[in-house]
Amino acid sequence: MKNQILLPAILILVTLFSSCKQEPEECRLDEDILKTEVDLEIVRLEKEFFDAKSAEDFSYLFEQHPYFAEKYLLTSTYPTKEELASELLVAHQDTLMRELYDEVMIHYPDIEDLEKDLGNAFKYIKHYFPEFKIPKVYTFVSGFSSDLYVDSEMIVIGLDYFLPADHRFQAPDLPEYIAKRYEAKYIVPMIVTAISSAYNKTDLKQNSLVAEMIYYGKAYHFTKAILPCTPDEFIIGYSGEEVAACFDNEEMIWSYFVENDLLFETNPFEIRKYTGEAPSTVEISPDAPGRVGRWLGWNIVDDYQFNNEVPLWELMAESDTEKIFKLSGYKPRP
Repeated sequence: MKNQILLPAILILVTLFSSCKQEPEECRLDEDILKTEVDLEIVRLEKEFFDAKSAEDFSYLFEQHPYFAEKYLLTSTYPTKEELASELLVAHQDTLMRELYDEVMIHYPDIEDLEKDLGNAFKYIKHYFPEFKIPKVYTFVSGFSSDLYVDSEMIVIGLDYFLPADHRFQAPDLPEYIAKRYEAKYIVPMIVTAISSAYNKTDLKQNSLVAEMIYYGKAYHFTKAILPCTPDEFIIGYSGEEVAACFDNEEMIWSYFVENDLLFETNPFEIRKYTGEAPSTVEISPDAPGRVGRWLGWNIVDDYQFNNEVPLWELMAESDTEKIFKLSGYKPRP
């Protein structure tokens, strides 16, 4: 019976999931927050590693950057560090690896904009969370083995993943719908979203779709709070047109979740259909972007924060997803 009720809505969604991109309003960062002192210097480790001429040079770099060597290069997984040094020497002498490094240096001759944007993000995080410690930040050319590494001590940005979308070098293991999010303008939002997990106390043991939706909603809400002038598409990884279309169809999307009793679904395979990586959410419409449950969760969290005037630290610390959902007063925008 549900399928008969929903069929007209799905047909309408297929037609309506297109929209003109809305013009962004002018946005300025808070000057008082920008006065926050942060000690950030991005070290371009790719230069040091590709300038190494011998295994001994690599061993020296391991000693100079021990945390990077252990956590990123995983030195402890090798019988000896000398063996890893020898492997890196061979890899960095490979013609294609040298070409990849050269292309990264062409497209990233300097990283001043990245350093400025990431520095401003750190100032905002420190404003909301004074205990936040500025991690060491490195860039690297990984040969498409690692895009981003983020923990409380260190961030490593694999710049080879963030070459232009039409570049001949592309990560071989990324489908196109994910690869389109790997450009320079996505780097800082991806880092901030990763950092949000340290503050996101959502209780996923509640094991429901709405819990997972709210987890991601809090992550995106955090990122938007830290990067208030960053368009939504660079935070969630949709195109501007997809963001606009989701808002245009918000009532229908919400109706689909409600009428199919999805919010408290606990089957992980069902949950993944609405929050997992996919080119589209075909259950709703072939034209609906993937991960639409995450987008909906973002709206719920935004409404919870707005309607209850909850500060960011308190929002992130709230573990009760049903409380957030109920007190959000969420309703689709007319």
